[in-house]
Amino acid sequence: MVFLPPSVLIAKLTFTGYFMSTEQLDQLPSFAESGLAPAILRAVSEAGYETPSPIQAQSIPPLLEGRDLLGQAQTGTGKTAAFSLPLLSRLDVRKSGTQLLVLAPTRELAIQVSEAMQTYARHLKEFHILPIYGGQSMSIQLRALKRQPQVVVGTPGRILDHIRRGTLKLDQLSALVLDEADEMLRMGFIDDVETILQETPETRQVALFSATMPGPIHRVAQRYLKDPVEVRIKSKTSTVDTINQRYWQVTGVHKLDALTRILEIEDFDGMIIFVRTKNATVELAEKLEARGYASAALNGDMNQALREKTIERMKKGQIDILIATDVAARGLDIERMSHVVNYDIPYDTESYVHRIGRTGRAGRKGEAILFVSPREKRMLMAIEKATRQTINKMQLPSSEEVADRRVMQFKEQLSETIESQDLSFFETLITQYQQEHNADPIEVAAAMAFLLQKSRPLLPVKHVRERPERPERDHDRHSASDSRGKKAREPRAPRAARPHVTETGMQTYRVEVGREQQIEPKHLVGAIANEAGIDSQFIGRITINDDHSLIDLPEGMPRDVFQHLRKTWVNNHQMNISLIEDLESAVPTEDSARSFKRKSGSGPKSFDKSKSRKKSTQDRSK
Repeated sequence: MVFLPPSVLIAKLTFTGYFMSTEQLDQLPSFAESGLAPAILRAVSEAGYETPSPIQAQSIPPLLEGRDLLGQAQTGTGKTAAFSLPLLSRLDVRKSGTQLLVLAPTRELAIQVSEAMQTYARHLKEFHILPIYGGQSMSIQLRALKRQPQVVVGTPGRILDHIRRGTLKLDQLSALVLDEADEMLRMGFIDDVETILQETPETRQVALFSATMPGPIHRVAQRYLKDPVEVRIKSKTSTVDTINQRYWQVTGVHKLDALTRILEIEDFDGMIIFVRTKNATVELAEKLEARGYASAALNGDMNQALREKTIERMKKGQIDILIATDVAARGLDIERMSHVVNYDIPYDTESYVHRIGRTGRAGRKGEAILFVSPREKRMLMAIEKATRQTINKMQLPSSEEVADRRVMQFKEQLSETIESQDLSFFETLITQYQQEHNADPIEVAAAMAFLLQKSRPLLPVKHVRERPERPERDHDRHSASDSRGKKAREPRAPRAARPHVTETGMQTYRVEVGREQQIEPKHLVGAIANEAGIDSQFIGRITINDDHSLIDLPEGMPRDVFQHLRKTWVNNHQMNISLIEDLESAVPTEDSARSFKRKSGSGPKSFDKSKSRKKSTQDRSK
C-alpha cells in the first residue's frame, strides 16, 4: 500500500485551485494513495469504497495539510467522509480531551455523522466519539463528557450550553467542522455558531461546508477562516429527452423487495443497477440470482479479462442484469441496455447523468429509476435542478399487478411451448394418467400449473405495499396535542383496553409500553420510523392502553427488522414488540402474560458505548 505525504499528494493532483470536472476525476489517485492514516484506510477498504467522490478528492489533501477549507457541496455528495477521513487521520488518540468538534444543524444529521465517523475510526485504539444534541438527557451527556472523547458531534445550541457550563472544554481543539452551514443559518443558529467559534483556540483548523453560499455564510468564512482553500464541483450536467426518469421513495418496503417487484413488472431487455461499493455489487448480484434473475457483478476488484468476459456475456444475452459501481461502469456502452436503476443515490448530479447515460443512446428510448430515501430528498432536488427536468414519483406495482404480469407471461410460455416443442411423449403420459385415475384433463393441467408456479405464485401474494396518504391518523395520535395546556389530573383507575381494528394490508403488533410509561403516539411513530426505515405515513392505527399499546404496520416485516425493533427503546423503556397474531395463537393465561412481560424486561438500563444505537433511538423518538 502506497502512503504518500500530503505535500507529494498535492503535487500529484494537477488541477488549478482545487476545481475539477468529472472527466478529471478519472486520473485521481485512489484512497490507498491519498495519504490517509493506515487505520483509516483499512476501514475504508473494508467498507468497499474504491475511489474518492469529487468533493472527497478535493477536500482530503488540503485538510491533511492542516489548511482551512470552504466547501460547496450538496447533501449526498460524500462530504461526511471528505472531512472525517483526513481529520481522523490527524487525531492523536494518545491525548485526552476534545480535538475535533463537528457542528450540525439537526440531531438526525449529528447522529448520522457520528455513526459514520465511528465506522471510519473502528481501527483507532482508545478512540471515543460523542454525539450531543437537544432533547437528549443532560445527565447522559455529562457522564459521557467525563470520558473526554476525542471527537464531539453536536447541534450548536446544546454544544454552546455545555461550553457555558464548563462541561465541554475546547482548549485542546485542533479542528472544527461546520456541516451544512446554510441550514444552520436558515434555522437561526448562526449567532450560536459564531459564539462557539470565538471560544475555540486561534490555532484550530476550520472546515466549512454548505450547499449554498449566502452572504452571512461568506462573512463567517471571511472572519474565522484563514486563507481557506475553496473546493466545489463545476456542474455541466444535461440529460437527453429519450430517457424517461422516475424515482421511488424508500419507505417501509425493503429496497431489495422493491427492486424485485420493479423487475417483475418492467419490460426490460438489459439493465444496469448502480450501487456505491464493490461489496454491494457482489451481495446484490447473489440475491438477484437467488430470485431467478441472470445477474452479475461488475466492480474494480475484477481483473480486466473477467470484466470483459462479463460485459460480453451481457451483450450476448447470457445475463440480463449488471450490478456495478460508478468506476467499473465508466465508458460502458451496451446496445441492449434499456434500464438504469440507481439502487444507491449517486454522490453528485454529474455522476447521475453519467449513470443514466448508459441507456437511451443513439436515439433509443431508455428508462432511469432512482431510489431516494427521505434524507436524500435534497439530492433529488439538486438533480432535477441540474438536469432541468422533473423526475416523476413512481408507485410500486401492487401484488395484483405482479400476479397479472406473471399470468400473462405464463400464458405466453404455454403458447410458445405448444408451437415449438414436440409434446408427444407428454401427451401419452397425461392420457395414461387420465385413464388410470378417471381424471378430468382440465384438472390434470391445473395441477401441473400449480406445481410449476410455486416459486412464482400466479395468485396475488400479500406484500408490504404503498398506500395513499391518509388525511388523518387514528384519534389516539392527536390525544397528546388535545391535552396541552391542561392541568395535571388526579390519578385514576386504569382504563379498559380500547377495541383495535386492524387496517387492510396491515398487521397489528403489541408493544409493552403505554400510558404508565408516558407514551404518546408520536413516540412510537418516531422510534419505528427511525429504526425500521418505515416512512411515518405508512404506520397505521395506534391504540395506547395503560400498560401496552397496539400499532398497525405493513404486512411482511422482515425478521431482522422485527428482532431489531424488539430491542428498541422508547422513553427509557424497551418496546418488546410482538405480533398480536402470535400472542393470540398461543392463548396465554393471565399468569403467563405477566411472565412474558417480566422476561421481556421493561425497565430502563444504563447506557454505554455498545448501546449507542439504543440511545439514539430513544432520543430521536422524543
